[in-house]
Amino acid sequence: MKRSKTGLGAWILLSMVFALVAAACSTADPVESTPETIIVEVPGETVTVTEIVEVVVEVPVGGELITLVARCRAKPPIEDGRCNNLLRGVVEANAALAAAGDDRRVQLRIIQDNPSAGDYVTEFELASAADQAPDIIAAAHVNIGTWAVSGIIADLTDLLGNYAEFDDVIDSLWSSVELDGRLYGVPQDAEARPMYFRKDLLAELGWTQGEIDSLPARLASGDFTWEDMFDTAEAAVNAGVVDPGHGWWPRPKNGPDFLYYYYAAGGELMDPSGALIYDTAAAQIVYEIVEDAVARNILLDTRLDGDWGNWHNGVALGNVLFWYAGSWQWAEWAELFVADLGGEEYLFENVGFGPIPALAAGTNTPITLTNPFAYMVSSATEHVDLALMVISKATTTELNTEYAVLSGKLAILKSQADYEPYTSARFQSEMAPILEFTTFQPNSPFFSAWSDAYYLGLSAVVSGDLTPVEAVEVAVDQLKAELGDNVIVK
Repeated sequence: MKRSKTGLGAWILLSMVFALVAAACSTADPVESTPETIIVEVPGETVTVTEIVEVVVEVPVGGELITLVARCRAKPPIEDGRCNNLLRGVVEANAALAAAGDDRRVQLRIIQDNPSAGDYVTEFELASAADQAPDIIAAAHVNIGTWAVSGIIADLTDLLGNYAEFDDVIDSLWSSVELDGRLYGVPQDAEARPMYFRKDLLAELGWTQGEIDSLPARLASGDFTWEDMFDTAEAAVNAGVVDPGHGWWPRPKNGPDFLYYYYAAGGELMDPSGALIYDTAAAQIVYEIVEDAVARNILLDTRLDGDWGNWHNGVALGNVLFWYAGSWQWAEWAELFVADLGGEEYLFENVGFGPIPALAAGTNTPITLTNPFAYMVSSATEHVDLALMVISKATTTELNTEYAVLSGKLAILKSQADYEPYTSARFQSEMAPILEFTTFQPNSPFFSAWSDAYYLGLSAVVSGDLTPVEAVEVAVDQLKAELGDNVIVK
């Protein structure tokens, strides 16, 4: 069969794998389905894609087969459980429908790949505008601010109580999917963003084993501060333990992590009116921090270049002393960057972690941030109840633990706290206490513009184009132009 695809549809099809799954629950004949190879023609290239049917659905006589589509952004192979767990949940969903005497049955088609966050968000918004949105989308909770206000995702508040599985979700995580007292999603995973450090490089610098082993506790108590970290990084550069500019690395492009810098500096973000706050004093502290890092040869002035490959190689292979990153990236390094060196065993031997250190110039309190993914339901779907049923059957102790351990994520369910396969996972066990210091991004439709302006100032200081004072002025100008009365400048 030959099909011609153009525009957004072609882009999606180039990266999708379809799958159908459900439970057999009657004596009716199964739905006919076979794998189909499609030749996709796009300008300048021809791509072959295979639609894979995993399992067929048996529908009772007179019943109705309903196809749902789920869309997941996931790093393969470690995050494949995002959509795959929904596929597995369909089996239990159909069993529950049968037990309830409901003659509907569900089959699920998944679209799972790893586009950039911006492209992924734009894809869903365009698909929604074209009335082609997936029924379920797994996305960062921060998108709720825009999507709920624009009406493209469903308000789930009054329906969540119909599914007992959701009672097991850790209470604090529900705040990540809340806007104006309403709930617009179901937490799918959680993570932390710690400070990582190289044990071997600290030993080379002259630290004793006891000093190295106690560093996570000293970070958590506030005894080892951000300023101490910079002093240690500078000493490592001066001693030749690491190359200039390799003492401390933040992430290489804009993202949620830079928000906890602002929080650590004492910045406020949300006004009760719904407007966002840009605290100029806190922002200037942040800009002075990164200026200081470059001036002391701790940080390269080109490090915010967006090059994740170079960044991952630098931190995973021992070229950087301290860095701020996500908990899930531990699994990436083990699987994709140091597998030939021993994988996770190599990391535990050489890498330690703890909360982001207290910033004495700011709140003087350790900190981290979590940016949970959540399952959301399109407001255009005709079957919100079935979408939630599938999500509920994917929200189980077993499935979430399997996903968390493979992906470097943390528990989202209360029951995982004493579930042996989770508690025996060393990384999750040692990372979990860091969530004591966690913060969230705001679910605000204005946050993207706020973040862009804030980062514009930060990146300009790192590159040396602006001083911290000038950077604050530039950020304020952009915020006022972009957000008007929706931002309060303090």
